[in-house]
Amino acid sequence: MNKTLTKPITQEIEPTILTRTSTNVATVTNTSTVTNAPTLGCSLRLDDVCLEIEGKQVINKLSLSTDIKRLGVIGRNGSGKSTLSRLLSGLIETSSGRIEVAGIDPFKDRKGALREIGLLFQNPEHQIIFPTVLEEITFGLRQLGQKKKAAEHNALQVLNNFGKAHWENVHTSTLSQGQKHLVCLMAIVAMKPNLIILDEPFAGLDIPTKKQLRRYLDKFSGSLIHISHDPEDLHGYEQLLWLEGGEVAALGSYDEVLPRYLSEMDTLGDSDDISDLAG
Repeated sequence: MNKTLTKPITQEIEPTILTRTSTNVATVTNTSTVTNAPTLGCSLRLDDVCLEIEGKQVINKLSLSTDIKRLGVIGRNGSGKSTLSRLLSGLIETSSGRIEVAGIDPFKDRKGALREIGLLFQNPEHQIIFPTVLEEITFGLRQLGQKKKAAEHNALQVLNNFGKAHWENVHTSTLSQGQKHLVCLMAIVAMKPNLIILDEPFAGLDIPTKKQLRRYLDKFSGSLIHISHDPEDLHGYEQLLWLEGGEVAALGSYDEVLPRYLSEMDTLGDSDDISDLAG
């Protein structure tokens, strides 16, 4: 049975219809004249994407198409959010189906993915590999083919743009968790990707640190796909993608999708599915 979500008129954006079919295709269709269209961002297209890991279907016939500049991704633990981030960045290959990000297949075109897509992990310890801040930022630029002097010059420019020129020779091991996240973000921004994928970047951070990091993210001129358990982190995002069991449960505006998601989570909270064991 098809499920239809009607997107209300918000911020003078045209009303749209999101239709989820039995094959789990999510598409957004205009139903009126555009008065103030959202800013277009990096194109994203998934066609019947499946991923099986050790016999378990983690992503199931996932299809969607969007070019919104700010896309938030929500869902329960195990819904496929982090797996989706790795598929979109080309770190893992699909079992079947097709992925296109900014016009490329990120798994097959690794050079293109390096140029177009940045991925900010939940734990910066899994991302930082060099002893000093300058070396960490320079590394990505060298991967793009820049000569050492040019890469160092551009890395210093990024530090200056972020107001962190005094971090140049600081050892990354001495930084706080929030500061390490910022180093990772600066290293990604230095490479000038069209898209940054954020996989729970605020997990474990206190409120002031989250607020400061969000301020830096808001300044990024490219597209953001932000995965989070906390809907407040996604406030102001143009669209929300709700994943459930590796499938699209909903795709629409923040104001339209979030109330449905929170209502469903409250219902599940009143149940006792924590007692259910994986089959």
